Amino acid sequence: MAKRDYYEILEISKSASADEIKKAYRKMAIKFHPDKNPDDKSAEEKFKEAAEAYEVLSDGNKKARYDQYGHAGMSGNGGFGGGGFGGGMNMDDIFSQFGDIFGGGGGFGGGQTRTQQVRGSNLRVRIKLSLEDIVNGTQKTIKVKRLKVVPGATSKTCTTCNGTGAQIKLMNTMFGQMQTQTTCSTCQGVGKIADKIPEGANNQGLRKEDEEVTISIPAGARDGIQLNVRGKGNDAPFGGIPGDLLVVVEEQADENIKREGDNLHQELYISFAEAALGTSKEINTVGGKVKIKIDAGTQSGKILRLAGKGLPSLESYGKGDMYVHINVWTPQKLTDSQEDFFKKQVENGEMLAEPSGKEKTFFDKVRDFFN
Repeated sequence: MAKRDYYEILEISKSASADEIKKAYRKMAIKFHPDKNPDDKSAEEKFKEAAEAYEVLSDGNKKARYDQYGHAGMSGNGGFGGGGFGGGMNMDDIFSQFGDIFGGGGGFGGGQTRTQQVRGSNLRVRIKLSLEDIVNGTQKTIKVKRLKVVPGATSKTCTTCNGTGAQIKLMNTMFGQMQTQTTCSTCQGVGKIADKIPEGANNQGLRKEDEEVTISIPAGARDGIQLNVRGKGNDAPFGGIPGDLLVVVEEQADENIKREGDNLHQELYISFAEAALGTSKEINTVGGKVKIKIDAGTQSGKILRLAGKGLPSLESYGKGDMYVHINVWTPQKLTDSQEDFFKKQVENGEMLAEPSGKEKTFFDKVRDFFN
């Protein structure tokens, strides 16, 4: 069955503000909340569907990716949104991440008290990408040292809160006796405490281990953008939810190609003879080799534009351009025959610098470039 559009799910337009997105999600979450719709599988699915839509649209990077590529841009472990909730997100995941939307621990006014499910801490790593990786997308396998549950570690019900994760306190005030509910100080809201700890594990039954994680890098990733690999952070104790692996993209500078936004620049040196007679050259671009034509009489400083040979744009459809800056190389040493040839040209008044007046000055080029 095809996934529904996230904007359709929350009943909002693409121009909705962050506050409007949050209000729309709260409205849907309350409407389909499991406490309000007990044993209603259809409502539960709509509740999860709304949470998935909000998880993407409430994040600027994920929203931009979704607006450009739709659900296809959300797929893959390393993609923006980590693939969304899909079918693997349970109620505790939603309440642990978006509990503040409901004004507390996730219960719907007057409903059951939910034990907080502990979540493992997130891990953060940096990954270096070449321009080619960024243009085409790629997969990278890295080794991560993460806390994992040690086999044999067990837990038992917290005796302080009897597994509820909360403590009820009564206070006498000038208005009479008031009841307050706070997170259990013993189990920190989990409802469980350690029972059996295997050798080599910490007091929560966890141990650091190396694990290889494969990350799918979507085309168009940028320096500083953060990708989310769900469930590959530190494990949580007592059967909780693993944290996430946050992957920060670090763009490696290319030796020959320089970047300016979505546009790319590179210099191409040609000889005086090639500039005078014209030629064709094969150059490297991030999408492969391209042959370009150099017209006869090309002047040093001319800029050739290769449309669509830049980087994919995250904010809109299409790609940037490649700009090739032509430099005419003047030889520093001449053979005797070459020197005689050029001397005769000068003596005969040939090959003199005779600008037509139509040539663009350096300042003209700078002005054109920035306009």
